[in-house]
Amino acid sequence: MAILADYVLDAALEKLDTEADRIDITSQQATTYAEATSTYTLGNSTSLAFGAPQNGDSSGRKVTSAAISNATVTGTGTATHFAITDVSATRLLAAGTLGASQSVTSGNVFNLPAFDITINDPS
Repeated sequence: MAILADYVLDAALEKLDTEADRIDITSQQATTYAEATSTYTLGNSTSLAFGAPQNGDSSGRKVTSAAISNATVTGTGTATHFAITDVSATRLLAAGTLGASQSVTSGNVFNLPAFDITINDPS
């Protein structure tokens, strides 16, 4: 089995810091840019930042996002997932499940605590 050096995993995770410029809360898992920013979005923020890559909690490498506060809710529904995108390249960079679902109403704001994105070592 092949392994990837931390340097290679870090390069992938650093794309989140250098290219990600929007995070959406979504009603389901997005698999495309359009789903993330249009089809499933319930709100978004352009205020996101990631720390430097570091060892994962149990394996691999991770980055941690800064907490997000007072972000705009643009739809009404239950947010269960998040999607991180590069708007200028219309590219989905990452998507996942929120730690807890949130009922949201258009016109309100949402907050997200800091969270990790991890690339695990192969098992």
